[in-house]
Amino acid sequence: METRKRSAYGWKDAGMLLAVVLALALSSGLKAHAADYDVAAHTDPINLTPEVRAAEGRFYDMDYDGALRQFEAIMKAHPNDPMAIDYVQKTLIIRELYRQDLMDTTYYAHDSFLTSKRRVDIPQATRDRIEALTDQAIALCDSEIKANPTDKNAYFARGYARGMHAVLITLADHSFVAAARQGLASRNDSEQALKIDPNYADAKMAIGIQEFAVASLPRFLRFMVGIAGIGGNKQRGLELLREAAADGVVTPVEAKTALALFLRHDSKYSEAIQVERELVAEYPHNYLFHLELANLTKDIGNGPAAIALYKVVIANGHRSGYFVEPRLHMAYFGLADTERGQNQLQEAAQDYLNAAAQPGCTEWIRRRAQLNAGEVLDLLHDRAAAVRQYELASAGGEDQSQADAARRYLKTPYTGK
Repeated sequence: METRKRSAYGWKDAGMLLAVVLALALSSGLKAHAADYDVAAHTDPINLTPEVRAAEGRFYDMDYDGALRQFEAIMKAHPNDPMAIDYVQKTLIIRELYRQDLMDTTYYAHDSFLTSKRRVDIPQATRDRIEALTDQAIALCDSEIKANPTDKNAYFARGYARGMHAVLITLADHSFVAAARQGLASRNDSEQALKIDPNYADAKMAIGIQEFAVASLPRFLRFMVGIAGIGGNKQRGLELLREAAADGVVTPVEAKTALALFLRHDSKYSEAIQVERELVAEYPHNYLFHLELANLTKDIGNGPAAIALYKVVIANGHRSGYFVEPRLHMAYFGLADTERGQNQLQEAAQDYLNAAAQPGCTEWIRRRAQLNAGEVLDLLHDRAAAVRQYELASAGGEDQSQADAARRYLKTPYTGK
C-alpha cells in the first residue's frame, strides 16, 4: 500500500515559499571553486574569517546558543559591519522558529498555512532584539550605500537582513503582504549587487527563490500580496539557485535547501531526495536535514523506507550528544503518519501518542497528534480511547485549530471518510 498523502502543495502554499525556504536553510559552508575563481573578490571579507566559519559550523549543527555566543562576539569586534549583525539576527530568528515547531515542512504540506488559526507567541524581549538588529543592519547599509553607491556588500547585507525579517513575519505573524514587500526589497538589493558584480553568487539565491515562488503564484494572488508587476520563471529560478550553491560563500547550502523544497513543490521527489542526501552527508548531526530526508521518502510513496529513516532519526535523537536539542515529536508525528499510510494502525496510534508526550512539544503539534491518534483509535474500534484523545484535542487553550474536528468526532466516530 502506498503511503497516504494527506495533501499536496498548491497555490495556497506557493505564497510563502520564500519564507519557508529561508527558514529551513540551516546549512552552509565554503565550497570548492574553479581554480580561476577568486572567492574573496565576491564577498564581504568577514564571511571568510575563521571566527565566522567556526560560528557557522555550530549554527549548522543546530547549536544555536553556542553559535549565538560566537556571533555576538564577532558583532562586538565588528560593530560597523552589517553582515556581523545579520548573523546574530539570523541565529535569533531561526532558533525561535525551531522552538516554535515552524521548521518542519510537514506543517506546510498538511494544513492550509494561509488559513491556519495557530497563534505563535515569541517572547517580547526576543522580538524587540530582532527588530532592533534588523533596523540597525539596514541603517548601516543605507549609510554605506549613500557614501558608496557601488558597495555590493552593503546591498547584499541589506537584502539578507530584509529576507530574514520577511521569514519571521511570514511564519510567526502571517503578515503576508508586508513579508511579500520585504521579500521583493530583498530581491531588488540582490539584483543591485549583481549589477555591480555579476559574480556575486550569494546574491543569486534571493532572486532564484523569488523567480520560482512568484512563478508558482496565480495572478490574482499576486494582486492580493501586492506584487502584481513582478514576473517569475521556474527554470531561471532553479538555475540561479544552482549557481548560488556552486559558487556562494554565505548561501550555498541555503540554495540547496531551496532546490530541495522547490523540487518537492513540483513533485520531483527523486531529485529532491538526492539534494537532501547531500545535505545529510555534509551535516550528519543536523536533525532537520535527517527529518526532511524521511519526509521526502514518505512523500515519494516509499513507506517502508520512510519508516526506517524516521526510526533511525528517533534512535539517534535518544543518543547523547548526537543531535543538539532534537524536537523528536516532529519525527514521531511523521513516523505515525507514514505507519498510518501503510495501514499499521496500532503502531501509528502509539507513535501519535509518543509525539504528544514528548518534552517540549508545542501545543499545536500535541493537539494534531491527539486528534490523529483519536482517528486511528476509532478505526481500531477502541472508542473509549479515541474519545479521550478527542477530549484532549478539543480542550481549552491557545490553539483551537484542531478543536472543531475533535468535537465532531466526539459526537460521531471517525470512519476514514
